[in-house]
Amino acid sequence: MNSAETSEELCAIYVDMGTTNTRVWLVRGNEILARGSKTVGVRDTARDGSTTRIQSVLNELITAMLTPANETSPPNTPESIVTAGMIGSPLGLAGVPHVFAPAGLREIADASRWFQFPEITDLPFLVVPGVRSGSTAVDPEALADVDVMRGEETLCLGLIELGLVRPPAVVLNLGSHWKAIQLSTDGRIQSSVTSLSGELIHAAQTQTVLASSVSKEWPAKISQRWMKEGMKEQRRSGLPRALFSVRLLELTGKATQEDRFSFLVGAFTAADLDALVARGILVENIPVVISGNEALAEAWREALQERSVPAKVLTTDETEKAFLAGLKSILRSALARKRNEG
Repeated sequence: MNSAETSEELCAIYVDMGTTNTRVWLVRGNEILARGSKTVGVRDTARDGSTTRIQSVLNELITAMLTPANETSPPNTPESIVTAGMIGSPLGLAGVPHVFAPAGLREIADASRWFQFPEITDLPFLVVPGVRSGSTAVDPEALADVDVMRGEETLCLGLIELGLVRPPAVVLNLGSHWKAIQLSTDGRIQSSVTSLSGELIHAAQTQTVLASSVSKEWPAKISQRWMKEGMKEQRRSGLPRALFSVRLLELTGKATQEDRFSFLVGAFTAADLDALVARGILVENIPVVISGNEALAEAWREALQERSVPAKVLTTDETEKAFLAGLKSILRSALARKRNEG
């Protein structure tokens, strides 16, 4: 390993593979030289019964990153590829076992594994594991404390490194899964709680009778008035009835499609928020940082503010920089371990 690999000029390709999307960056030091993405993820592996599609997409994206790298003077040649997310799951390229919480940079970097995938590229791959909390025995009695993540652990490490979160804190990631991650005072991932609310909102929006009741796209801003009405109805009648109430609002000609979508989001938000409060995860003295869709994140911030829970919404740029900073930290630690072992 040359000295550049451990300096601020470390050059690598970073990959984030999810269920439906894959994103790739070429980074030298802290500078993003190129980025690319494709709407392909491990869902395609589950559907196809083969990793051929994700291998092909990675080859295409990585090749696209190498072109600008070789055209600079001197060339910005990446030394390795660092990957996080579902790529390390059994549906990805290599099943790397989860690290058990509590886990910080050292545990995650030590559990990361090097691989060669010559069908994709000659560059070595460092695959980052996810983090698992709770018992290994997943039975009804233990389910409440069991959770897993792949990718969010990297975001948490980067947020801490960049000073965007000061533990103890909660990182609330609002993607296809809504995940609340507890960070202990020493900056380690203590536990997490995940729900399917993101996917369920999309399903209700596109695959149910509510498709005609709500807007097809996310509005630029969630209506606080209608979100609060959705939260109130969920707490009064339960989530299934609150969702049907969206249909009733349409039948009576109440509100716009965007307002009814805000009502829908409010119902899911109340269900998750109240559960996290009941579990003691969202409390008044522990700050929350929120990443995800800007309108949704801001709506959550306001809902938390009403409960006197301090919350900050991350910008898209901050979230991206934090994820890459986390990957960079893991790579540097893994390279140091590799050098010592060699």
